[in-house]
Amino acid sequence: MNKYRKDFPMLEHDYIYFNNASTSLKPKCVIEAISDYYNNYSVNTNRGVDSLGFKVTEKYESVRQMVADFIGSNKDEIVFTRGTTESLNLVATSFGNMIITEGDEIVTSVVEHHSNLLPWQELCNKLGAKLVFVPIREDGTVNPEDLKKVMTKRTKIVALNHISNVMGGINNILELSKIVHQFNAYFVVDGAQGIVHEKINVHDLDIDFYAFSSHKMYGPMGVGVLYGKKKLLNMMPPVMFGGEMVDVVSSDAATYKQAPYKFEAGTMMVPEVIGLGAAIEYINEIDQSKMNVHVKELRKYLINKLVTEINDIEIYNNEAVDSSLITFNIKNIHAHDVASVLDKEKIIIRAGHHCAQLCMSNLKVASTIRISLAFYNTYEECDKLVDVLKKAGDYIDVLFKWWKHAPWNYYGSC
Repeated sequence: MNKYRKDFPMLEHDYIYFNNASTSLKPKCVIEAISDYYNNYSVNTNRGVDSLGFKVTEKYESVRQMVADFIGSNKDEIVFTRGTTESLNLVATSFGNMIITEGDEIVTSVVEHHSNLLPWQELCNKLGAKLVFVPIREDGTVNPEDLKKVMTKRTKIVALNHISNVMGGINNILELSKIVHQFNAYFVVDGAQGIVHEKINVHDLDIDFYAFSSHKMYGPMGVGVLYGKKKLLNMMPPVMFGGEMVDVVSSDAATYKQAPYKFEAGTMMVPEVIGLGAAIEYINEIDQSKMNVHVKELRKYLINKLVTEINDIEIYNNEAVDSSLITFNIKNIHAHDVASVLDKEKIIIRAGHHCAQLCMSNLKVASTIRISLAFYNTYEECDKLVDVLKKAGDYIDVLFKWWKHAPWNYYGSC
């Protein structure tokens, strides 16, 4: 995979970038596609009858078809949003408000990103429904049999991740979907991490809604996707109102376009959508499966080095063997201190609660260090990370011992 590193301008700055689960770097083709839009046809979509407007609308809609092909859906089941968060909020606000009543249940898990927790929590609090948490395994995944045990006749929605952004375990979406539909409930999947690391077909998996973002799959920020089954999208009312989502407007009422257009009010993220199309083309050209084979091999190599060479390391997701993530702490050293030391060596990782505070509580920690790999990362970068961590451990140990015996610990002057 090393030959593709030249495609990423950010790598020319000598950074070692291990924060891909937060956002991935962008290849030149994506950057150039956005630049081409602004340089050569910088107009709005679905407005006017001029040739430039026609050209940009054609490009915009061609990306909708590309996304549909990428995930195995139909074009009219693809809604463009501002990201995974907006996609999940759209489902909760529109579909959730439509089907949830007092006493109903929504099932989720403690390893969900806040974007797949808070909308359901708010919905339950608003409508008097109950939020139910399904048990998780060591790798953060949900056993279908455990899901079955918490399902009841009052369960209306099950909202789970495809891949946890902390634990990295890959849920068996097909088997979970079967359980959900046995109880006549609806399955909402947060695919923000899954879209990158597992090839999916939403029709074959029988998912009701699948949400993901462009910026985690080598595309631009500011655009995401909501897949929804056509019959469900057609049932749902829009939640934003304005230009281009309307059909007929009178002084006291309006009718709205069919899905997906009724959910795309106002000026959309035209250059970002075009950039997403370039990212999909790039992934298809390389082959997503080849990307992920490299990432798995790299993770296995790095895990082995961390375990054998770093003292007092505690890895929380060793069981997630197919993951791109390594989530860990070093005993007696705060995750932010480790991140700061690595940053001085231009190694970028993530430290904190990762927008998953319930997951941190489940691990009984306040924060963790997370390394998230991409296909452009190398074995040499892994070696450098481990070398710096070894030095950092020695340095922070000395600092910790000095701090313990510093004057303010005796006189309270701190």
